[in-house]
Amino acid sequence: MSVAMNASNLIVLTGAGASFCARNTAPNALTAPGMGDLWDAVKTAATDDTFQEVIKLIPKAKDIGKNIEKLLTQCKIYVELFDNAQSAKITNFIDTAEKAISKRVSFVNKDTNLQAHGTIIRKIARRGVRKPRAKFFTTNYDLCFEYAARTQRFSIIDGFSHSMPQIYDRGHFSHDIVRRENAKEGPDYIENVFHLYKLHGSIDWKRSGADIVRTEGSETPLLIFPRDSKYQEAFEPPYLDMMGAFQSSLREPDTALIVSGFGFNDDHLSKPVMAALEANMSLKLIVCDVAFLRDDVLEKSDHTVAGESPVREHISDYFERFKHLARIGDQRISLLSGRFEDLALAIPDLVAQTERERHLDRMQAARGFGDGVPS
Repeated sequence: MSVAMNASNLIVLTGAGASFCARNTAPNALTAPGMGDLWDAVKTAATDDTFQEVIKLIPKAKDIGKNIEKLLTQCKIYVELFDNAQSAKITNFIDTAEKAISKRVSFVNKDTNLQAHGTIIRKIARRGVRKPRAKFFTTNYDLCFEYAARTQRFSIIDGFSHSMPQIYDRGHFSHDIVRRENAKEGPDYIENVFHLYKLHGSIDWKRSGADIVRTEGSETPLLIFPRDSKYQEAFEPPYLDMMGAFQSSLREPDTALIVSGFGFNDDHLSKPVMAALEANMSLKLIVCDVAFLRDDVLEKSDHTVAGESPVREHISDYFERFKHLARIGDQRISLLSGRFEDLALAIPDLVAQTERERHLDRMQAARGFGDGVPS
């Protein structure tokens, strides 16, 4: 783990599993939803009759399980191919579904316990300023990383401007934040900055004409459902920008990729990782997931991932591929059995706290905020 943390280029990839550790203690408060929860939320919002009509119209709907993203992907393809009364009905369903998803995913607020997110941000993003900024890629629509960064006093470079309203522009990813002082000739890169790429969109993104703007409480968020078909490659920004950044980052020399909470069920992300393992011999891969051990094995005291231990049922084949590569001697791959919050504890804290950070902690404590992480 320490070797990976010292890599020149450090990348983190997270999925829905990373949000499950976010906690709201208020009675009847929303929690992080799984894919099945989003499916049920859309079904309730659209009414059961409408939902069943859509299922009948979409040829592959019965084969995708309760994966609402794949269903909406097929719905959007249907709308593009057909121009009839049924197409209009599906368009209305898509609009209803996206509003339902936005409402269900809006579970993060200033009181949400995001200790694991805050810990990982602090340990990974607080690296030497001479190294490239750490890059966080997530498929989640929620605002866990944004709120955790705020409580930790970290700055995020996410492609949006610093003016109001905040407008997306891919060029902003090449910007950085520096401290200018009269006593110094050159720029002084500030600490505690990281890049955030939201691969599937966000509940606070919205299209406004030709622009993508950030706005809280949007009823029509910009959610991206990547198509599996090889004929559907003409995507608009920001999807192309996010995917391009992910793929190019994997090809950089001396790169470490840490994955947690991502089930490797999206081929558009899983295949680039496998391709990078084949082509980039300096790539280090760390995967932290509960998929490597079944429940009966987890109940034992020894949680070591043995080479012959079977993975859980109904999970992606990529986990078996990673185990096979590690078993036959690929030392670039490390497999950890655990959840996102376990990864937060396992990552070593390599960079000492700066005097500026200690000062901020003291000031936060004086204002009654403790260590800056909601508890």
